[in-house]
Amino acid sequence: MTKSHKSSQNDSFDELDFRVRIQKYIADCGVTSRRKAEQFIREGRVELNGVVVTELGTKVDPQNDVIKVDGHLADLNSVNKVYAVFHKPRGVMTTVSDPEGRETVMDFIKEVSERIYPVGRLDYLSEGLLIMTNDGEVANMIMHPRYNITKVYEVKVFGSVTAAIITKLSQGVYLEDGFVKPTSVRVIKQLPTKTWLEFRLNEGKNREIRRLCEAVGLTVDKLKRMAIGGLSVEGIAPGKYRFLSKGQLLHMVGITEEGKKTASKAAKFQSSKKSVDLKVKGVQAGTQADDEAFHKFRRETYFDSLKQIQESKNKMAEKIALLENQIRLEEDQMRMERRFRQAPKN
Repeated sequence: MTKSHKSSQNDSFDELDFRVRIQKYIADCGVTSRRKAEQFIREGRVELNGVVVTELGTKVDPQNDVIKVDGHLADLNSVNKVYAVFHKPRGVMTTVSDPEGRETVMDFIKEVSERIYPVGRLDYLSEGLLIMTNDGEVANMIMHPRYNITKVYEVKVFGSVTAAIITKLSQGVYLEDGFVKPTSVRVIKQLPTKTWLEFRLNEGKNREIRRLCEAVGLTVDKLKRMAIGGLSVEGIAPGKYRFLSKGQLLHMVGITEEGKKTASKAAKFQSSKKSVDLKVKGVQAGTQADDEAFHKFRRETYFDSLKQIQESKNKMAEKIALLENQIRLEEDQMRMERRFRQAPKN
């Protein structure tokens, strides 16, 4: 950073309220979230008055300083804040762009004129609620662990889930990045070979549901985020979204516009699905959910397993086609022989 910038941080202007940290300003302009803005600064993608800034603590004057990100002007006056509740479909990337050319959440909001971005993420094989906005301050509040916002997931796992498995999940597990313990876990539906569970967590770790399940031997088939606080994806079809005001969004999530957590009933998601009492109904017949036979369907081998299954189906289809063709040939031969025997003899 140049000498002029260093001196501008240490002079008497530091005492004035209108100076803000540069990452906060970038987020307020709707360019990206504050955490992502910090990454951009470290990567040298941010300029202050024509000079590249790499120091996260740099303060700026929104009225007089010129801030650019990747060469584009960050301007508070040109931003209309947008808040969208999006139902991310399965098989879609939660990124602004994808180097492999896969479909991203941005492909579903092309008609939104403002540049909005996802708050947090859902992995490629997951679906459900995703908040999208250009309000970096709101995004930061929703993601910040101090607000302890409950997130609700419905998860379908392979096999039959027993009471012992529910106990293991409820007790929590140690992952490589810390201890994860759901606030609640319950069975909500039993299928012949799979089981639907509901998880409620206040954590925010990457892929925590899948890793939690795998830590106790389970394999996830489908994962859907139903709610963040009291904000639900119910009623929104996959690939669709609806707009909210800032006040509506924060009220449903459970945060005031001043940044305080509320105890409002609206901030708690009430599921319509009843719990399955395993003591009364029992566990469905079939392979237990923590059996290693299901590991081939885990995320890291999912597509290879699907490919193998499809190849097996194709081979079986070829065998069936050959068998059917053989049967047809034999039937044709039998008909010809019958005609020959029934033909009048001269």
